[in-house]
Amino acid sequence: MHVVEVERFGGPEVLVWRERPDPVAGPGQVVVAVAVADVLFVETQVRSGWGRDFFTVEPPYVPGDAAGGEVISVGEGVDASWLGRRVIARADELGAYAERVVAPVEALVPIPEGVGTREAVALVHDGPTALGVFGNAPVGPDTTVLIVAAAGGMGSLLVQLAHAAGARVIGTARGERKLETVRKLGADEVVDHGAADWPDRVRGLTGGAGVDVVFDGAGGALGGAAFAVTADGGHFSAHGAAAGDFAEIGEGEAERRGIIVHGIRQVWFPPQEYGGWVERAMGEAAAGRIAPTIGAVFPLRRAAEAHAVVEARQVVGKALLEV
Repeated sequence: MHVVEVERFGGPEVLVWRERPDPVAGPGQVVVAVAVADVLFVETQVRSGWGRDFFTVEPPYVPGDAAGGEVISVGEGVDASWLGRRVIARADELGAYAERVVAPVEALVPIPEGVGTREAVALVHDGPTALGVFGNAPVGPDTTVLIVAAAGGMGSLLVQLAHAAGARVIGTARGERKLETVRKLGADEVVDHGAADWPDRVRGLTGGAGVDVVFDGAGGALGGAAFAVTADGGHFSAHGAAAGDFAEIGEGEAERRGIIVHGIRQVWFPPQEYGGWVERAMGEAAAGRIAPTIGAVFPLRRAAEAHAVVEARQVVGKALLEV
């Protein structure tokens, strides 16, 4: 089989096409023929050498955490009924940028009827996190919600969830193409956060009162600006770091203004709970309540190109790799 390997830390060009032996399922494991693998922004950061205090992986390694495909073999102790089933698998040995992966059977999530494999993979990470983040804030018909980076994989889901809850939704993105996507997802107002005065625009849309709830999917200076337009007594979700780091929120300032701040650690699910959250996201998709925005699909062999466009923020929604 073939894999995509990070041969050293660096730019997208360090992703190389390699041949590896076909994996074999051990006791309690299955082998999945990969159809689709997820591409996460954080994977591009780790590949570049960022965050080595948090991510201990060292080259050479195969990136990717989750893949969708069909179970083609099972190991000792695994029920044969898994054979031929479409599943989401979190790689146990090699990463998910591979033609086949080995995964423990208890970590498999069946893909329900009515949900495509692409859509299922696009929801593996963003779906549970979006549901967890959304559940931390009171969102309803009397709420004004600001979603920063609303055209991203998770931002697009948060727009749909807030819209379905009856909130007034303001979504930010950069460029008209992304803003139009955010409108179509259900945002009542859109603001280009590439403009220096975008916080003033948000204040104007709220009559100067600020927004009740902020879902910050960007971090950095954008997140700091979003915190400044949060209404006193509001809620601020600081879960995004696409700008290079999480937004710096002063505890004293938040306390003085009565703003409740939620960090990403509050939606880091224990491994034994994560599968249940993925199943919940799949159920929401099967019921038609959420749908991932898939902006680009690349052949596995072109993973370097996928990383390049994700880093350049040229993708609206999710980027995927397809075998």
